[in-house]
Amino acid sequence: MVFMGILIPVVLQGLAVANRAGVAAERRVIASRLGNNFLNQYSISNLWQNAPSSGTFSPEFPTFSYSLEQTSWDVDTMREMRLHITYPVQSVPYTITLSTLVNESP
Repeated sequence: MVFMGILIPVVLQGLAVANRAGVAAERRVIASRLGNNFLNQYSISNLWQNAPSSGTFSPEFPTFSYSLEQTSWDVDTMREMRLHITYPVQSVPYTITLSTLVNESP
């Protein structure tokens, strides 16, 4: 009986960790796709100067938020767009960062 009292909490903790890892991986893939689409949309259409600096991916993914940084690049007339995407996994915030270069000259 004592053995079961020790074993059951350990097994349940292992299941919780495995579940969290699976959910985190799934949401990381979603965040990567959302960020990739965002960066492509604004860099390819040349609207990156007017891109919003923060927001959410509502209505489909309202818990996924983003912030966008634009910094000058040392080489040529390029700018770096760095997109930080934050998403929750079991009430713990996770963040990934995606970046790309855009040409400043018209």
